[in-house]
Amino acid sequence: MKDVCESVLRGSKILKGCRQFYPQVLRSVSMKLRPGQINRLFSTSSAAASEFRKEGFQSGRFTDIGTRQIFNEDHDMFRESVRKFYQEEVLPYHDQWEEEGQVSRELWLKAGDMGILGVNTPEEHGGIGGDWLSAAIVHEEQGYVNCSGPGFALHSDIVMRYITKYGTPEQIEKYIPDMTAGKKIGAIAMTEPGAGSDLQGVRTFAKKDGDDWVLNGSKVFITNGWMADVVIVVAITDKEAKSAAHGISLFLVDGDNPGFIKGKKLKKMGLRAQDTAELFFEDCRLPSSALLGGKAGLNAGFYQLMQELPQERLLISNLCMAACEFMFEETRDYVKQRKAFGKTLSKLQTIKHTLAEIKTETAVARGFLDRCNDLHNQRKLDTSTASMAKYYVTDLNNTVAYRCVQLHGGWGYMWEYPICKAYVDARVQTIYGGSNEIMKELISRDIEKDV
Repeated sequence: MKDVCESVLRGSKILKGCRQFYPQVLRSVSMKLRPGQINRLFSTSSAAASEFRKEGFQSGRFTDIGTRQIFNEDHDMFRESVRKFYQEEVLPYHDQWEEEGQVSRELWLKAGDMGILGVNTPEEHGGIGGDWLSAAIVHEEQGYVNCSGPGFALHSDIVMRYITKYGTPEQIEKYIPDMTAGKKIGAIAMTEPGAGSDLQGVRTFAKKDGDDWVLNGSKVFITNGWMADVVIVVAITDKEAKSAAHGISLFLVDGDNPGFIKGKKLKKMGLRAQDTAELFFEDCRLPSSALLGGKAGLNAGFYQLMQELPQERLLISNLCMAACEFMFEETRDYVKQRKAFGKTLSKLQTIKHTLAEIKTETAVARGFLDRCNDLHNQRKLDTSTASMAKYYVTDLNNTVAYRCVQLHGGWGYMWEYPICKAYVDARVQTIYGGSNEIMKELISRDIEKDV
């Protein structure tokens, strides 16, 4: 039995990420499984689980492991290792990182060693090779510890995605293995002082000079910008194009490239441990090999961005949905302990009804978002549906944060209480990744189509 389990484990795409936990997982599986269960256990299809799994809202807590139909036992074991990582390597140090305005580089190396970076990146490109649902687990577990500092999701499921999908073999080889290992940190620079959700308003310009490109411009609000070793920069490469969208390209700029200047770390309302920076490009000379996708990527940047934005919006939704579930559980625990008028708050009808409303709204959103993640795992999630998820869940994140702070009373306004941090972290979610006003516009376009 142990030999069979070991063979299956070595072939499991998800558990290749659990490097430190492999011996424990192997022992657990070999002790508990009967031969007929093995094939079901290590299928990455959500339909593979033949036994009924409760949804999180049916279980004791939203965060219980072993729940939700889209996952299977393979995912559960991966989640256990990811949860342990966040609880031991992130949570104890997050207050310090909030003071410093960034996480440690050591954390990135530990994350790489644990195999939780590049989880959904194909193994043949240097990634872990797990499915999208495994990547979603990494997003969720970060939300469950209420630690917004690590920019793992953007690094793994936005930056690495662009490189593996559009990059040349040389670009993939240069960046992806080191990004999976946490040795190189990735960022993407879209937003400018005068251009946010409207990417066609970009002014950063790359001019051809012989075989090189010379980049000039500035970017702002760039996540991972201060620590980044490689930045995907959105720039105009053809000012004479019939529209701005037809003249945009993406460039891979190394952190130590001459002419690339990192401005100050920005002090934000929330996400205080997440390094966010201004970036400046002053006659930044780039080789032709820095153009993402090589010659095929010239003036194709807007198309590339539009293709990948649904995944970005989905991962934001994942982080926000987990935050809603965390806030509900945190507030439920608080009101069960806090006393007023001679009884615990949880005994008061108005408190019970408010929690019932929050749980119901959170459960409904979770059901929709799980379906979105399952669709994306099959590569069938469309732009309109991703926009609905981003709009609805980020709005809910703010609503739940407001109501949970209210239920905490004055203590909810104190920084040492987790709910206070969750409240300020929620505010930006409706703004970045495309504002929710833009999301509604994208959804409405789909409504207007003839059927």
